[in-house]
Amino acid sequence: MAFFKRELGPVERFESALKSRQAKRQKLVDRLGLAESVLAETRVAAERLAMAGAGNAKLARAEAELRSVEDRVKTARAALGETNEQIVATERALADAIAQRDRELLADRIEALAAAIDLAVPGFASGAAALVGAVAKGAVTVAEATGFSASVDEVRREVLSAADLVCWELRTLAARTRVGNVNIAPPPPAATRPQRPEVERQLIYTLNPLKWQEGSEARKAPAFALVELPKTLLPIALRHQHVDYLNARRVQTLMHVHGSGGGQDETPWDDLQIIDLDALASEEEGSPQADVA
Repeated sequence: MAFFKRELGPVERFESALKSRQAKRQKLVDRLGLAESVLAETRVAAERLAMAGAGNAKLARAEAELRSVEDRVKTARAALGETNEQIVATERALADAIAQRDRELLADRIEALAAAIDLAVPGFASGAAALVGAVAKGAVTVAEATGFSASVDEVRREVLSAADLVCWELRTLAARTRVGNVNIAPPPPAATRPQRPEVERQLIYTLNPLKWQEGSEARKAPAFALVELPKTLLPIALRHQHVDYLNARRVQTLMHVHGSGGGQDETPWDDLQIIDLDALASEEEGSPQADVA
């Protein structure tokens, strides 16, 4: 004996309603067919009485019966038309419910992927930290081991930043999927741009508009955007707080507010607000602190 009855979901409710209305429609079709047959017979009988010269009383009864059958036919036709409209509306609602269910399933899978990445990140971080710690606790200092440790630590930071970014993007995609807004995608981040193999870069988040020189090419980036900054300029940009790592708390907040694409960069090259990273580097090289160092 079942004490609890499972609550039906939207798809099941609309499927049940559709079956019920389709069954009702079939009954109305059968009733209308029968009424139309009776109407045809009644009309023929009334015509025969009129052609045979029947009395007024018989003709009046035949006409009344004919009107009664005609009313039943009209009522059946109206009910059938209303039921057809209900079936069309129910079919549309069922299609919408199925589409929403599919979106929910897809969004759940996307969020599960983000959760799986979140769960895997601590293991990666601890493993990388163990490698770095093994070199740091070594009895001797060897250049090769020190370089390896520095590379591992750099990769660790980049992977942690990338993991935070991809999880945020996956959860954003899941939210858009649930509301059926997956076709409206944010502008592609700068990370999708082809990298120049001769320049080492770091994916970073800008806090101010920036510009710098790469050989003969002048480049710039708007504020609140993902940018692949040359690693030679990264320390000075971080030191002056013009950029920050993707896993920084304030960056996560700014990405929720401003996004990660930065929009169209309309900042003029000579704008006073744009930060010239090359000029900052030159100033630091010529400063007394740089001379002492």
